[in-house]
Amino acid sequence: MRVRKDGTPFWAHVVIDPIYDQTGALTGFAKITRDVTERRHAQEQIDAGKEALAQSQKLEAIGRLTGGVAHDFNNLLTVIRGSAELLQRPGVTEEKRQRYITAIAETADRAAVLTGQLLAFARQQPLRPQKFDLALRLDGMEHLISTTIGSTIRYQVEIGPDAGSIEADPSQFETAILNMVVNARDAMPAGGVLTIGIERVGHKPPIRNHAGAEGEFVRIWVRDTGTGVDPEKLPRIFEPFFTTKAVDKGTGLGLSQVYGFAKQSGGDIAVESELGRGTTFSLYLAHAGLGAEHAIARQPVDPDAILLDRRILLVEDNETVGRFAVSALTELGQQVVWAQHAAAALERLERGERFDLVFSDVVMPGMSGIELAQTIRAKWPALPVILTSGYSHVLAETGGQEFELVHKPYSMESLAALVS
Repeated sequence: MRVRKDGTPFWAHVVIDPIYDQTGALTGFAKITRDVTERRHAQEQIDAGKEALAQSQKLEAIGRLTGGVAHDFNNLLTVIRGSAELLQRPGVTEEKRQRYITAIAETADRAAVLTGQLLAFARQQPLRPQKFDLALRLDGMEHLISTTIGSTIRYQVEIGPDAGSIEADPSQFETAILNMVVNARDAMPAGGVLTIGIERVGHKPPIRNHAGAEGEFVRIWVRDTGTGVDPEKLPRIFEPFFTTKAVDKGTGLGLSQVYGFAKQSGGDIAVESELGRGTTFSLYLAHAGLGAEHAIARQPVDPDAILLDRRILLVEDNETVGRFAVSALTELGQQVVWAQHAAAALERLERGERFDLVFSDVVMPGMSGIELAQTIRAKWPALPVILTSGYSHVLAETGGQEFELVHKPYSMESLAALVS
């Protein structure tokens, strides 16, 4: 900042160059001062305009997200409420009663899937990463993929040598693959070719505004020969509730889930498309070696294996959820003591009350469920602790590795597995 002769301040760009004589001796300096006040004000206006545009786009995205969530959940709530009202009508036959109950249960499952997609996009879905072999995992999905795409689409696989393993949440990985498969299927209404490939690469390229990275990565691509995506719409393809499909043909959350899974797993996803020639999605994840540790599938719960009369300390701040958990665990033959926050749970333990298991929510006022579990592990190491959460940024950041996790919304089957 400089001052003019009239005393008014101005922004200046000053260049000073040394002056040398013929012998190379420094004889002085040449200074050029340029008034750049107008240029600076113009740049400030441009920056302010960019910021206003960015805020406007954020508000638009939030509005679209809110409207989409409200629309989808209202549809689900319509089924649940309507089925519940029909159950209350006099003279309902057993066949109809079972139909309404099934409708409520299935709709609740769809609501859980929708919530999971939202959390994955927000990168706050608690993931449970495991090391697994990509080729084997994709081979195990073959029947599901073939069923999803139907008979008019030819399915082929291209797996490079030493594709190896990744460390990621297997369930979320499969969901991401299926979401890309469904997107490809819908882009080929008259049939075509779907190709899923795996190859090892030496780097992750720069994608959108995200920097690239050198190292061992795996590229998993899903390619279709469908209609392609309009170049103007391509930058928005991972936005929640943005879809190029017709009304009632998609929620616009499938690709958002893929994006959220990729970023939360330390990777990224790229898309290339050409109208009339198809689209390719490339998912980049860190390579985890050639040997894979295979997860052991959880066996169905045997009701006879449930341990009766165990004493469970339930820690849950939500009254509605707490009442349900108490009723459900009691129905399963357990003795339940309910504490509505972590401090109350610790007070009971400090008094010497004996419990066989602590079942605690993660997000609670004051001390979180993770902090409670860590305190219990330090003071009463023999007492098992199982956590439950619908979503938790705390759990997402820690990876959920330290304690077993039951995802909300949990069912009677989940609770039965908990106490078996």
